[in-house]
Amino acid sequence: MSKVQVMDHPLIQHKIALIRDKDTGSKDFRELVEEIAMLMGYEVTRDLPLKEVEIETPIATAKAKMVAGKDVAIVPILRAGLGMVNGMLNLMPTAKVGHIGLYRDPETLLPVEYYCKLPVDIEHREVILVDPMLATGGSAIDAINSLKEKNAKHIKFVCLIAAPEGVKAVTEAHPDVDVYIAALDEKLNDHCYIVPGLGDAGDRLFGTK
Repeated sequence: MSKVQVMDHPLIQHKIALIRDKDTGSKDFRELVEEIAMLMGYEVTRDLPLKEVEIETPIATAKAKMVAGKDVAIVPILRAGLGMVNGMLNLMPTAKVGHIGLYRDPETLLPVEYYCKLPVDIEHREVILVDPMLATGGSAIDAINSLKEKNAKHIKFVCLIAAPEGVKAVTEAHPDVDVYIAALDEKLNDHCYIVPGLGDAGDRLFGTK
């Protein structure tokens, strides 16, 4: 059964308020998204396994703990997911990065995959799938399907803002994938935009309309 965690840390909530503001420009928006992703990364990686090692400090030999086990892959859903990658890489600079390209058909509102490039050893990695918005859940579900088709077995999904409809869809389609959210919003509107949301995350990240 999926674990759904909404993060209520004051710094995350403060920065979420800033990216919601329609007057926040692209430069500040990009920086804030990166910062939120980094803050979320602390919780997302909380269960990484540790191993005990022996090191030499300037004073004496000491036993210490380091991350052990599977390496990490960060996979953004293009294009808006790119805004969260550097924040995660700040915490895990040796992680590999894959990319999944999806767009929403304006008539059917269904996601269409146009690109998928993943690390060759994806099946041996802890995969952190990132996308700022979880609206209907269609893109996230399809991206997780693509990861599983490439034999990824350990997947977490991380988003900034989610609608209840999207959370329900993802957890029902993929009950083995944990979902991490910075803010759970009220609903989707008739155009499948999150309310109150923040508009189109890709447009606001890259200054496009």
